[in-house]
Amino acid sequence: MKRTATAHWKGNLKEGKGEISTQSTVLNQTQYSFNTRFADGVGTNPEELLGASHAGCFTMAVSAALTQAGFTPGDLNTTAVVELDPAAGPKITSIALELKASVIEGLPEDKFLEIAKGAKENCPISKALAATPITLNVVYQ
Repeated sequence: MKRTATAHWKGNLKEGKGEISTQSTVLNQTQYSFNTRFADGVGTNPEELLGASHAGCFTMAVSAALTQAGFTPGDLNTTAVVELDPAAGPKITSIALELKASVIEGLPEDKFLEIAKGAKENCPISKALAATPITLNVVYQ
């Protein structure tokens, strides 16, 4: 299985503009620029898309692991914060995942935390980003 995304850029780094599109067309010539990446411009940026990708992959991995362990997943909500340090190259310095989940009947909190940690280690995006520190904060309500 292959998934495709494309990016187009025209101009220099600070004044140029680009568009990002995905095979599914969910993103279709979505604007990105220096300002959307390093300031507060309108559009997206690679770090935001990476965070969305990681949050989605991880949340699905938690659901799969819960199901495999014999539990019915309830609401799972993940936020991924991708930290970019422009002065370091720029460089992504960390990704923080925060999972908020509704209590699942019969599932103790320590077992849920174990499942969530396993999902963080085993989702394909986490594996692809293994060189980047990825933290996980779980709120089990």
